[in-house]
Amino acid sequence: MPRVPPRGPAGAPAEASVLTFPGGYRIGHATDASRLTGCTVILPPPGTIAAVDVRGGAPGTRETGLFTAGNLISEIDALVFAGGSAFGLAAATGVTEWLAERGRGRAVGGTRVPIVSGAVLFDLGVGDASAFPDAAMGRAACEGAAEGPIAMGAVGAGAGATVGKLLGVARAAAGGIGVAAHTLPDGTRVAALAAVNAVGDVVDPDSGQRLAGPDVEGFLSEKALLQDALSESPFVGTNTTLVAVAVSVPFEPGALKRVAIEAHDGIARAVRPAHTLFDGDVVFALAPGGDPPAPGLRLRIGAAAARVVADAIVAAVRRP
Repeated sequence: MPRVPPRGPAGAPAEASVLTFPGGYRIGHATDASRLTGCTVILPPPGTIAAVDVRGGAPGTRETGLFTAGNLISEIDALVFAGGSAFGLAAATGVTEWLAERGRGRAVGGTRVPIVSGAVLFDLGVGDASAFPDAAMGRAACEGAAEGPIAMGAVGAGAGATVGKLLGVARAAAGGIGVAAHTLPDGTRVAALAAVNAVGDVVDPDSGQRLAGPDVEGFLSEKALLQDALSESPFVGTNTTLVAVAVSVPFEPGALKRVAIEAHDGIARAVRPAHTLFDGDVVFALAPGGDPPAPGLRLRIGAAAARVVADAIVAAVRRP
């Protein structure tokens, strides 16, 4: 299979920036632009808890079992998204070490153990197939993490991401990192970061118009799966959409899990098909720990989570 750089929409810049996440979140990328891989680190403020919902058939994750309601630990110190498939999980080791050196983590006896969760996507079919984010790259992403504008596009975990791979990676479009946010009437902020590397096409969630997919005019991957005679799949295990949703108001783990579940609707709206056997789709939800909002606000937050996830996926392929 030829290893070629992913193509982007005509005239689109390599990256753009937008102010999105709630205050206290620091986000950093480490990018190997020549070998088309990288990682993205989200460093939440102290006291942040996490929930996770995995719906793809080929996930690659780290420390997701912790975030089940009723388990001992619900707080998280860092979230890492990385390219490199299973090899890319090594980036989280560097993040863990970086945090430990700064005294972050859960006190256990005379030491502290940072809680670092993460997920990976497969980008070994583009660039250099032997390249993957390692511990040094995880550290670099931490060093560069900051509040404020977040780089989007072919950066961090999105450096080698592609979408619309039904006809193979050589005919796929560029994926990448996308970010979006929404502020509810009471001031609650809901933000999402997505690393988009899906087998399906990215579509406008309102009109259904295809925004990124195989470089065949008028081709729709979902329609082709339903109607066309296709050869044996060339994309086994090579896809994933990774999402982090951050909410500015407190939650407890069980209620936050519902936000992660609802946020998956955003993937289904913007990626067609989504949650396939060949995707590792996963959503992490992050929020301050505490009593959950009233049911009415929780309903609003779930709707906002789905919306910002869809918008972040679109932003990853259609950047200003």
